[in-house]
Amino acid sequence: MRPLAIIGPTGTGKSALALDVAERLGGEIGVEIVNADAMQLYRGMDIGTAKLPVGERRGIAHHQLDVLAVTETASVARYQSAAAGDVEAIAARGAVPVIVGGSMMYIQALLDDWVFPATDPAVRTRFERRLAEVGVAALHRELAAVDADAAASILPTDGRRIVRALEVVELTGQPFAASAPRIGPARWDTAIVGLDWPTEQLDDRLARRTDAMFAEGLVAEVTGLLAEGLREGVTAARALGYAQVLAELDAGGDGSAAREPTFVGTRRYVRRQRSWFRRDHRVHWLDGATASVDDALRVWRAVS
Repeated sequence: MRPLAIIGPTGTGKSALALDVAERLGGEIGVEIVNADAMQLYRGMDIGTAKLPVGERRGIAHHQLDVLAVTETASVARYQSAAAGDVEAIAARGAVPVIVGGSMMYIQALLDDWVFPATDPAVRTRFERRLAEVGVAALHRELAAVDADAAASILPTDGRRIVRALEVVELTGQPFAASAPRIGPARWDTAIVGLDWPTEQLDDRLARRTDAMFAEGLVAEVTGLLAEGLREGVTAARALGYAQVLAELDAGGDGSAAREPTFVGTRRYVRRQRSWFRRDHRVHWLDGATASVDDALRVWRAVS
């Protein structure tokens, strides 16, 4: 069964469209959904990731949700292997795999069968120590000195990816981008639908989404996850919303002031998602305001 991927920036309505597609096709051949949002891999990170509650999944099987503890490190390589297994098992059951999410590297690694560059624990440890010594901003400047393109594509607050980029540059002698997956025919002949909105409208959606998260208890969710080891997590603690709430709590606040930096950070992330996804010529873009199940299925049926 040919998979359908529904991708695009945060807040564009991907999950809702995926459920509508699944319900339509479910009466014919069956559908199962494979998550491609890195932070939805974490158990307990529900409100801040806009994870669909079980009761709202319409009885449709979902994979790659709640598979990691907040103390575990999410990795593209682990996800690629696990999600590929899900896609192939779903297809073997005679159902359609629908891949849904906006985590850029996760999606491309899955659909382009990315072969990951080698790693060297000694080199990685050296750069991690350097990060601890000089701080993330200084290490980002060091990356810019050896690979300006990599520095431009990695947030100056993302210490883990900065370390990985420096490691790859040292081990391969090539820019970090040289190790990125090449865009070719999509694995499994996957049809790729992208959802987006005009910037002003999407910003409004993001503002309302952020307000709803705080109203629904994001601060309480973060506080509860502290007992599960959130602060020790390498990737979970840096998730949008969670990182901002933690910073406000550490500053002595009650967490409510994290609303604005969360919105600003999400809007900045959306710009990065757009830049990444728009480079992929395989994506069939739909307007989030008017996209329908028929539009998505037309793309899916047309791919050959």
